[in-house]
Amino acid sequence: MRGSPMRFFEEINTILRCPRCGGDLGIAQGAMTCRRCSQSFTVDHDIPLLFWPNDCDPNQTDVTDVVRSFYEKTPFPNYDDCDSAGRLIQKAERSGFVKLLGEQIPLGTRILEVGCGTGQLTNFLGTLNRTVIGTDICLNSLRLGQEFKAKNAIAGSHFLQMNLFRPVFEPESFDLVYCTGVLHHTGDPFGGFQSIARLVRSNGYVVIGLYHRFGRILNDIRRWIFHVTGNRGTFFDPRLRKHSGLGHAQRTAWFADQYKHPHESKHTIGEVISWFERSGFRILKSVPKTQLFGRFQADERLFSPEPPGNPIERRLVEFGMALTARKEGGYFMVIGKKTAAPNGRYPGEGATP
Repeated sequence: MRGSPMRFFEEINTILRCPRCGGDLGIAQGAMTCRRCSQSFTVDHDIPLLFWPNDCDPNQTDVTDVVRSFYEKTPFPNYDDCDSAGRLIQKAERSGFVKLLGEQIPLGTRILEVGCGTGQLTNFLGTLNRTVIGTDICLNSLRLGQEFKAKNAIAGSHFLQMNLFRPVFEPESFDLVYCTGVLHHTGDPFGGFQSIARLVRSNGYVVIGLYHRFGRILNDIRRWIFHVTGNRGTFFDPRLRKHSGLGHAQRTAWFADQYKHPHESKHTIGEVISWFERSGFRILKSVPKTQLFGRFQADERLFSPEPPGNPIERRLVEFGMALTARKEGGYFMVIGKKTAAPNGRYPGEGATP
């Protein structure tokens, strides 16, 4: 997409909505103004600041400000090991899952990454002729992503500040919504999922990643060790031990994200399957797979369905996550496809998004 960053938002103006009242947004003189409630939103470093606070029940805990303050202080991940688009692509392709995303998402797909952090995935996919909008509550993180985009002239990536509970897009505006490592840092993970699920078009896809209830046990033990020893013994962390050459900033950001975060919840694959069913999605695939002895392959077709394991298989797989020191700290991902119609019929199988 050529031209100024704001030119892009002018071109997608028909899907933008005021986070305060849901009205249309007008764009003029580097700012956005709601045509219904007249609320004005500024732009910082070409990033529209469309964050609006939650309207929470007084009896409900809202951790948004606490989490935002945490990431404003320690944006994660940083770009210390990615000084160019080429290096970013190399890093992304070392992750088997991200490499497959880059290969299997069709050209021209409109993607929303919710909770993009510093925007490394948004920028990676933006180099591959996809239109990707990365949103986050943390402005410092978004600035890092925007600076990298501008420095490397990445045409397909765009950033804005947004509260996922107050989305700024029309329902069913995206072919794919990607949200990993985010919902478990909110006060209402299922409510957050419902909010972003509405943004997926019919036949579209959602990818979410969460901390696992059992897979996080080893990480919680390490958290306790670091707490009682004054953060000594970081060699207990598999990632820090394996990648001893990480820079100080990278090590600090990883350690803070894994062991010092002010709020996190833990979930199971079965729980997410129920989220999907209640929100009009069908599970296609999970990582790890729910079939006993199922293995994620290097050429895995991410968006092709496979039958989930039965409840016994699934529980055995999930218990097994507690026994392995997974480098991502007990993390799992689930891919789902939105139903084509309210009658429960699903679209044709086997197609990519």
